[in-house]
Amino acid sequence: MDQKTLFEKAVSDSKELPSRPDNEILLRLYSLYKQATEGDINTDPPGMFEFVARAKYDAWHKLKGTTVEDAMQQYIDLVAELSTKK
Repeated sequence: MDQKTLFEKAVSDSKELPSRPDNEILLRLYSLYKQATEGDINTDPPGMFEFVARAKYDAWHKLKGTTVEDAMQQYIDLVAELSTKK
């Protein structure tokens, strides 16, 4: 399978993990997904008191410069790791 197909499978698999990941891992999944599907963040940061939106923004912003392919691979690897945890 090519990387895009593996990525799409990992996205599907992420919805059926054996247990709900903690918030840090969820942010990592979110930011890797956004980087893989949209590339570098291209929006203004949310307001200071929009805590969830700001956390998501910051997590994605940290990946600036990461290639789409690398973000896809990191996402695939993370979902595979989470899928094996009980």
